[in-house]
This record gives sequence, structure tokens and C-alpha cells, in this order.
Amino acid sequence: MMNKRTFGKFALVATVAAVLVACGKKEEAAPAAAGAATELTVAYITNGNTNEGWTLINGGAKAAGAAAGVKFIELAAEKGELSKQLAIVEDMITRKVNAIAIAPVDSAGIAPAINKALAAGIKVVAVDTGITGADITSYVATDNIKAAEVQGKWAATQIQDGDTVIYVTGDQGQSTGQERKKGFVDALNADRKNVKIVEVPTTWDQTMAQNGVEAALRANPKAKVIACAWDGGALGAKAALMAAGKKPGDIKIAGFDGSPGGLDMMKEGWQQANAAQMLAKIGQVGVETAIAAAKGQPVEKRIDTGSFLVLPENVDQFAQDSGVGQFMKSK
Repeated sequence: MMNKRTFGKFALVATVAAVLVACGKKEEAAPAAAGAATELTVAYITNGNTNEGWTLINGGAKAAGAAAGVKFIELAAEKGELSKQLAIVEDMITRKVNAIAIAPVDSAGIAPAINKALAAGIKVVAVDTGITGADITSYVATDNIKAAEVQGKWAATQIQDGDTVIYVTGDQGQSTGQERKKGFVDALNADRKNVKIVEVPTTWDQTMAQNGVEAALRANPKAKVIACAWDGGALGAKAALMAAGKKPGDIKIAGFDGSPGGLDMMKEGWQQANAAQMLAKIGQVGVETAIAAAKGQPVEKRIDTGSFLVLPENVDQFAQDSGVGQFMKSK
């Protein structure tokens, strides 16, 4: 868990990120440092997600790329398709970039292209989501299991043994979704006996979350908590509760991300806890690590960018210190 000073210094990063996001450019190059013999080229390949959380992650990546004195290329897998992300990696290999920072669409599916890049001498850093089947240079992300364990322990305090909890998953084809589910379920089961967990499977799709929660509520009207693997799922859960005629707080919602929309939900009384990530920091440190590796500097194999349990009593301070507040509806 991060204290206020630790995450407060990332507010400026998020502010810069917002300006860069507004530019909407797919490829940008920062001028090389004066007198540099060889210009390094670093590619940032995101997964095509356009939600608030990814706006902040991508903004942090852009800010780091623009400030580094390298040629910085940013590309996205259109519509989040693996085939398109594979093609982008192949193109970066052909262009002989020095390093790739990538948020994979599919943790295992991207591995063949990543192994080819590594064989070509390109440093590869996974951002936010891990890669399985490839010995990558570094993995920069929230410790999803640790953060989800905190979410699960909070949920356990809101229920009694034998109660029902609805859990909205992320994509189980990605390490992020797998880890968040494991952390939450393990922690909840450790603290509560015979708890019934009703799973709502999604692929990070808010509409899937809403429809799934609506069905889960019809079958389990006495559910006490709805925990979600990401804040888009929490927004879907809110919509499902509203459709069922519920009021804020009738069934408690635990989100994950610390996104503007999620924190707005908390201010409105719909969300009671959030396992918040340092979103801009994930992109920022991911690209910084790729640049360092391209320069031949040693980098850590696994970098945890931190998390923080946001509750109604500290939401305003977190929003201010993390930089997320500038994107929120409720200031």
C-alpha cells in the first residue's frame, strides 16, 4: 500500500499525460539528445483499450517517451485484436527498434512474436499485463494478486459466513484477469467460511458485466457484495443495480483500478472500496524501463508500481495526490 507522499509525485505525470492524450497522434518522435551518436528507437504497443484507466496508462507512457530524448513510437492493436498486435510486433522487428514496451492483448498468444523480437536483440518490457512463454526483459505492473487480496479481505469484512458475493472477472486469457481473480478469491475464502462466490465472466467488457450482474442478481437476490476486477465492471454493476431498482449502498460494490469513473461512483455512494492502481505510473515506468534496457542499463525483472485501498474517507485525498481528480466529474 502506498502512502500519500509516495503517489503524490505522480500527479504531474498524469497532468502531462492528459495533454499528450489530447494530441491523438499514433507515432511521435522526441528529438535525440544533442551530440548523440546513435538515436535509440523505443516502441510502445498498447492493447487498443480506450477506457479511462488506459487513457492514464498510455498518457504516462507518452510522457516518459517524450521526455527521454529517444525516437518514441506509439501504436495500438486496433479493436484489441491479437492478430493486429502480432503484426505490429513483426513490423517493429523489421524496423529494428531497440526496445519494445507492450501491453499484450493475450498473454500467451503474443509470445511467439515476442520471442522473435528477443532473438533479434530487442529488449521487451511487458506493461500492466504479463507475457507467458517468453523470457522478457522486465514486467512492470501492479502486483495484481496483492492488490486483489486487499480487495478480498475488505469484502470479507462486509459479509457473514455463508453469505453470497458476486465477482465480475476480467479476461481469463490474460495474466491480469487471472491474478486479480486468484487474489480476491483466496483472500475472501481465507477470512470467511462457506462463502458463495457467483462468478460473472467477462473479457473486460462493461456491457457483459452489466448483463451478467443482472442475471446473477435475479438468481441471487440476497447477494451482499459485488466485487469487480476493474472499474468498468463496477460501472456495469451499478447499471445492473439501478435496473433492479436498487439504491446506492443496498449492495456494496468493490472496484479495482482507481479510475476517474470508479472514484466518481464512490463519491456518489455506489462504490464502497477500490483497489486503486497508480495508473499513470504504470505506463511511465514501463517506458522508462524499456529505454533503460535499450541503453544497456540493468533493469529489474519485476517492478511493482504499487496499489492503494481507496475508501470514502480517503477518496478525495487519493484523487488529488494521484492526479486522477482532474478527470473526475465530481471535483
